[in-house]
Amino acid sequence: MNGLLGKKIGMTQVFGADGAVVPVTVIQTGPCVVVQKKDAARDGYDAVQVGFGSRKAQRVNKPQQGHFKKAGKGAFEVLREFRTEKAGEYELGQEIKAGDLFKSGDFVDVAGISKGHGFSGVIKRWSFAGFPGSHGTHEYFRHGGSIGNRSYPGRVFKGKRMAGHWGDERISVQNLEIVEVRPEENLLLIKGSVPGAQRSVVVIKRASKPRKKAQPPVDEKAKKEK
Repeated sequence: MNGLLGKKIGMTQVFGADGAVVPVTVIQTGPCVVVQKKDAARDGYDAVQVGFGSRKAQRVNKPQQGHFKKAGKGAFEVLREFRTEKAGEYELGQEIKAGDLFKSGDFVDVAGISKGHGFSGVIKRWSFAGFPGSHGTHEYFRHGGSIGNRSYPGRVFKGKRMAGHWGDERISVQNLEIVEVRPEENLLLIKGSVPGAQRSVVVIKRASKPRKKAQPPVDEKAKKEK
């Protein structure tokens, strides 16, 4: 399995080995519980379904109660599937923790629902400059100007930057470095920011396109002396 579910706790900072301050996002990852296993012969693909976050039994319907009962770990708030060719190695009800999949220095992709900003104007949504505040007055100050054109093509192109709903959409950030893993607390400290508000659920996966760590510069003079 290549990923886990987690809850964004917030941001803080830690000190690196060289004494530099590193901004990190703290994510509580699990423990995630295996709720269902899928195999190619029966379902057409291999995957493991995990549950995260507790939920009251009376808050779920009867089909969900029967589904959760197989794992024997109560009801869960969120369910997600992770593709894996080794689904047979997992058991129903097995707990998967942060230290089982990740270690310090790994690169991960984090996906979550971004903060919602409601209906926003073009200045807030697209960083438009707005109309000049001096040299006379004009009808518009904070909204967009003309969006039309001549008789051809006689329409507004798709993707035109206008006012509208901003945020509250799924966003993935790739190649974030894990600064520290605290297995006893099920915490991941990830360098930088991740999408979503505090206490929102995020998906952490191993980086699909991992980048190489920067290597220290080579001292050519010392190399020649050797």
